[in-house]
Amino acid sequence: MGVLAWIVVGFVAGVLAKAVTGVRGSGCVTTVLIGIVGALVGGVLFRAAGERGLTGFSWRSVFVATVGSVVLLLAYAALTGRGRGRRDRRH
Repeated sequence: MGVLAWIVVGFVAGVLAKAVTGVRGSGCVTTVLIGIVGALVGGVLFRAAGERGLTGFSWRSVFVATVGSVVLLLAYAALTGRGRGRRDRRH
């Protein structure tokens, strides 16, 4: 997969993962980085489960990258205590 394909897959996966987890407040570059690192995490997870990892520029690769990005964001939230429940609640 070329650099441009990694950026596109990373951005799409990062946006989808942020929507699933409820994470807000990061820019486009951070979203792409979340997606790219998530793609690597997803590839490792899928290969450990006996499936194919990333297979090039395809919907399956976006799915693998999104799963990895969700795992990455949830792990980050668990380690830092920055979950969805930390919103400013006004009564």
